[in-house]
Amino acid sequence: MKYAFVTGGARGIGLAVCKAFAAAGYAVTATYVNEESGARARSECPEVRFVRADCANEEETKRALDETPALDVLVNNAGIAHFGQVQDIPFSDYERVMNVNFGGTFLACKYGVRKLLARGGGAIVNLSSVWGEEGGSCESVYSASKGAVIAFTKALAKELAPSKITVNCVSPGVIDTDMNAKFSAGERAELCREIPLGRFGSPEEVARAVLFLAEQSYITGQTLGVKGGF
Repeated sequence: MKYAFVTGGARGIGLAVCKAFAAAGYAVTATYVNEESGARARSECPEVRFVRADCANEEETKRALDETPALDVLVNNAGIAHFGQVQDIPFSDYERVMNVNFGGTFLACKYGVRKLLARGGGAIVNLSSVWGEEGGSCESVYSASKGAVIAFTKALAKELAPSKITVNCVSPGVIDTDMNAKFSAGERAELCREIPLGRFGSPEEVARAVLFLAEQSYITGQTLGVKGGF
């Protein structure tokens, strides 16, 4: 039996990742923070073990990973969006976005790597964003947090390669999730005109990319864009 651990697995891309790994035969543990989302995910995906843990909280992250029987694949998906012009952003917002989007990835790796080493190797797949590569206007803090994930991925891949642990990153473009539900019909149409494939991506398309990277033994340190050519 192979074991996968997914942060932020109760909805959107995270839930699609849980379903993809479960269908591939993995025993999946996933974290969530919102009780309503967690209950809905349990109902929709009963084969996955859902545990409440804030990825930005070191004690909760460590506990969730310690309670996982074993670990072969760690997927760092949990993240939050943020919009605003830099001169108007409270420092507390900056701290929260960085603590969740990058800090959560760091903490899960800090405690997850120990379990991967106990299995003699494995895979880490981090979720970044097209804005982590290109930068997004009025999303400077979000872009910075996701750019940090890419840099961390590259460095950690080199660090863990001798231990037979691959570390890669998936960089989604505009995906049809709750995070992007804020767009009006006009804004969606405008965005689609900027995407060469002419549409938003689906969570399932991102999940397939995550599963692909998790099962590759000779790909590491890479960022795979799932963004329709955007």
